[in-house]
Amino acid sequence: MPLQALFTATPSAPFAWSLVLASAVVVLSIVPLGAARTQANFQIKDMAAPRAMFERLPAWGQRASWAHQNSFEAFSLHAPAALLAIGASLHEQPLPTLAVVAALLHPLLRLIYIGAFIGNLPPLRAFCWATGLLCTGVVYIEGLRSLLTAST
Repeated sequence: MPLQALFTATPSAPFAWSLVLASAVVVLSIVPLGAARTQANFQIKDMAAPRAMFERLPAWGQRASWAHQNSFEAFSLHAPAALLAIGASLHEQPLPTLAVVAALLHPLLRLIYIGAFIGNLPPLRAFCWATGLLCTGVVYIEGLRSLLTAST
């Protein structure tokens, strides 16, 4: 099956993939944090209070920690939007292409956001954060619009 077919097999497929990819980004966000903890000489005794070692992290590691925390926040906003879109596309007509693009763009933007945060690139980080949030908003709006217009 071609890669494109995986994302377009059903009207709800792109939103399901968005949910899966967005959760993968959250999981991947721990990799640089783990590297920073290693550089800060993470020891077994640090397991008792892993956040207490924050001051020992290098500057990029502190940013990795913040990026990891922000990944959870972004996911907590995006996941319900993706679920709403899945439900709407299962019960009604397919959502507009704009919603599909926004849903699939969100995880990519979040991945770039993590790199920009760790790399200390504030303009790129801000762009990815704002655009990712906008993508989530588009998915919410289009999912809700589909459900509301179908019931009238």
